[in-house]
Amino acid sequence: MEKQRNLILAVALMGLLLIGWDYGIAYFYPHPKNAPVAAASAPAAVPASSGPPAKPTREGGLVAPDDIALEQRDLAQALGAGNRVAIDAPGLKGSINLVGGVVDDLTLARHRETIAKNSAPVRLFSPAGTPAQHFAQVGWLGQNGVVAPNGQTLFTADGTKLTPATPVTLKWTNPSGQTFALRYAIDDNYMLTVTQSVSNAAPGAVSVAPFARINRTDKTMSQDTWQVHSGPIGAFDGSVNFSNNYTDVAKTGTISPAGQANWLGFTDIYWLSALIPADGSKPTSDFRSLGNNLFAADLIWPATAVAPGQTQSQTVRLFAGAKENNVLEAYEQQGVTHLSLSIDWGWFRWFEKPIFWLLDSLFKAVKNFGLAIILLTLLVRGIMFPVAQRQFASMAAMRALQPKMKAIQERHKDDKALQQQEIMKLYKEERVNPLAGCLPIFLQIPVFFALYKVLVLTIEMRHQPFVLWIRDLSAPDPLHVLNLFGLLPFTPPSFLGIGVLAIILGVTMWAQFKLQPSAMDPAQQQVMGLMPWMMMFVMAPFASGLLIYWITSNLLTIAQQRYLYSRHPQLKAQATKDQPTPAARTTITAKPKKK
Repeated sequence: MEKQRNLILAVALMGLLLIGWDYGIAYFYPHPKNAPVAAASAPAAVPASSGPPAKPTREGGLVAPDDIALEQRDLAQALGAGNRVAIDAPGLKGSINLVGGVVDDLTLARHRETIAKNSAPVRLFSPAGTPAQHFAQVGWLGQNGVVAPNGQTLFTADGTKLTPATPVTLKWTNPSGQTFALRYAIDDNYMLTVTQSVSNAAPGAVSVAPFARINRTDKTMSQDTWQVHSGPIGAFDGSVNFSNNYTDVAKTGTISPAGQANWLGFTDIYWLSALIPADGSKPTSDFRSLGNNLFAADLIWPATAVAPGQTQSQTVRLFAGAKENNVLEAYEQQGVTHLSLSIDWGWFRWFEKPIFWLLDSLFKAVKNFGLAIILLTLLVRGIMFPVAQRQFASMAAMRALQPKMKAIQERHKDDKALQQQEIMKLYKEERVNPLAGCLPIFLQIPVFFALYKVLVLTIEMRHQPFVLWIRDLSAPDPLHVLNLFGLLPFTPPSFLGIGVLAIILGVTMWAQFKLQPSAMDPAQQQVMGLMPWMMMFVMAPFASGLLIYWITSNLLTIAQQRYLYSRHPQLKAQATKDQPTPAARTTITAKPKKK
């Protein structure tokens, strides 16, 4: 009767976990109602969204339909107004606005919004006043009455297109005789270098304070979770700071992180915009809330006196692009401190980064990330195979000790402490480690977690196809059994969204548990029999790549167990012997008869 209660309790807890998991996934990982839209023709005027803000999606971008439509109209209007210098580089496309000299129009040439072939490139920067506002401004603060350019100043340019081979300089001269210049250069990836200079043709010295700023809305932020940071970010005195989010800045007004800024800006799960001061310069830095969901990351240098006939220059770099690990590490080689750690690897990056490097290397060799995941699984299980052999040898030794252990238990059944001491003494005399069977599981946990983080964090996995219907390994299996693989016009809730991969996972886990050599009582066996199917539901919303890893690992475990059973036939014989008889199962499940 007690075993029946335990079984019912276990089933109830599994059901609660299943339903709770679905609600948790829906809360923390909502799906956008509409896919983000880059540019397009201007639609009819649509009012901005009202009411509480929509929850951010995993990748970020506008969520409210009103905001998406308004962004289309405002973006087309702003970019069609003219007064722009085109940006045409292998990594970035867009334009610089001559009004204010700001970089406010950037799309990422190597990344698309969706997996559709005709999908627009990811838009990172949008002009001020648009719902997806995000731009960078470099300028000066005039001191003692000096008139410096501002956001409404119209600069003139010495070129019409900024490319890696053709820098562009913007200039403006104030009525007092000071000429302010911004020289923009760009590389093949995501880095712009801005040299800001002031030439003084007046008879007296003037003083100006250079500044650089990134301005953005949090409406386009990606989800900020315990494992992936989204929001203000920076490196200060050589240490990357993930501790602030938009809510903190909005509540405080201004946050000035301790230490000298190596770089600072804003991050999403895949994208980063960051200001990088030149080596040796010592600007102050802060994050500010501007109200109305707008935020700024600032660098402000000390005021500099410019003598008559002299020119003062200041250089700052702007990273605006995708967090591609090899690109970030290349910038680190160029002196940008820990830029690759803008990818939120967490405490275990010492293990996650090698897994990522290995997976990326395999991908470059085979040109398919799904196949690379399978090869990674083969390598991991191959490395751990000697451990598995020792595990089975230990289990065989434990089987041989069963008669002696039962004798000890019977002899000291009234003294549990002494019973345990005698059993531990037996283990020591026979040189048997009862925990050896757990070692392969413990060794696989960090690999599984590292692969999970790699799939969640790294843009290299984004939109990577495998075979057939698996077109994005970083996303869940798109086919659902309950809607007949898309034939019926509805989307099941995530805990019922069982796809083909989830079913294969459940079947392979069930087959693996059937081969387990450890003896269990019938109630435990029934609970373990339910476990694969519960895990099938729990894992269904996870990234397809993670399910492929687990399925491959299960298949290798089954093959490995069959091989090792052939090497230890006494273990297989004992496992078969320990299986409960039909009569025993009936005894557990049948209701007791009334006397």
